[in-house]
Amino acid sequence: MQYLPNILFVAALMAGIGFFIRNVKKLARNIKLGKKVDVTDNTSIRWRNMFKIALGQTKMVVRPISGLLHIIVYLGFIIINIEVLEIIIDGILGTHRVFSPLGSAYNFLIASFEIFALLVIIAVIIFWVRRNLIRLGRFIKPEMKGWPKTDANWILYIELILMVLFLTMNGADYQLQQMDATHYTKAGAFPISQFLAPFFNGMSIPSLILVERSAWWLHILGILFFLNYLYYSKHLHILLAFPNTYFGKLGPKGKFNNLESVTREVRLMMDPSADPYTATPEAENGEEVSKFGASDVKDLTWVQLLNAYTCTECGRCTNECPANQTGKKLSPRKIMMDTRDRLEEVGNNLDINKGIFKDDGKQLLDDYITREELWACTSCNACVEACPVSIDPLSIIMDMRQYLVMEQSAAPSELNNMMGNIENNGAPWPFNQMDRLNWAKEN
Repeated sequence: MQYLPNILFVAALMAGIGFFIRNVKKLARNIKLGKKVDVTDNTSIRWRNMFKIALGQTKMVVRPISGLLHIIVYLGFIIINIEVLEIIIDGILGTHRVFSPLGSAYNFLIASFEIFALLVIIAVIIFWVRRNLIRLGRFIKPEMKGWPKTDANWILYIELILMVLFLTMNGADYQLQQMDATHYTKAGAFPISQFLAPFFNGMSIPSLILVERSAWWLHILGILFFLNYLYYSKHLHILLAFPNTYFGKLGPKGKFNNLESVTREVRLMMDPSADPYTATPEAENGEEVSKFGASDVKDLTWVQLLNAYTCTECGRCTNECPANQTGKKLSPRKIMMDTRDRLEEVGNNLDINKGIFKDDGKQLLDDYITREELWACTSCNACVEACPVSIDPLSIIMDMRQYLVMEQSAAPSELNNMMGNIENNGAPWPFNQMDRLNWAKEN
């Protein structure tokens, strides 16, 4: 019985970490469903971007208030996790405050944890007020109804509970130290939790131990729960923001890549002797020839799928989108959320069918993202510039547009007219080629 708490703790720890690893493997498998793309260039620039954007939060502070609050929560999350390491060691070994021999350094650490815990509580409350009472415009868009809104609030509730449990645990521990309770060595500085003393007045040592142990267990179990909740939540970005910023686009934001499939088609046209059935790598390997553009998640690159999982649903992209501002249906945030939802659907299909995808009669185009949304985009890159973690919604929009134009000839009539004019007249306007430069002549 003496070692029962340790055994239970190890079992809970292994179950929590095991389930997390299972989810990570599923996440990696889903992302790898995307097409291969080479992002091994300019490693020094990529590392710098990751440290600057993901770790340094440089794009968050463009909006000073929310940026500062986010940095507080972010730093609190990182710093207080040092305390989690001590809890894990104590839980495995049956010790109590195993790092206490560090002396004054330990006192400083515990005091820092408590100050950050209080700041996180304040920041979380402000975030909740902004989202639910003030109801900022970007938090009440149509795509934020239902689960996205519930998920955002649940994250705030969980963070608030974890911080309260941490301070409660320390407050009871502090009282037990003052009462010279057995095994409660006097260690640590408690600038915040010591003020919880009035709540513990008159409580016996056994009662205080029950409070301290209960808060201790609930705190660590809550952290394990939160760790596994990440996969099902927008909060997954706290892990994926780092690889996503590393693999972010480095070229000019207005530059679009040539389609390799189109380039090969042009080469075939230029070389009459080429065999069209062996002129592509896919054909040579006996694989299905790639289609133009994208109609489903498997047509996108793995970087674009990583983008979808990284989306924080903060709405900065949609807030900056000129199409959305003028009442168009397009929301770049919804593009990313739809991509992620469809990818999850495909992943669940693979799970059910033991790794084999069975056609479900659905695709990203039309079933999730409408053509009206795609053609509302002005390709201005405002969404790309606004994203705090280097997500590129425009690349998905353009790939799906390419599919509509090149696979289905389903461009809007205005665009078809323009392309016809370019083909026939060498210009977008319906003028004879001989009259193209009349506008430049002096009156």
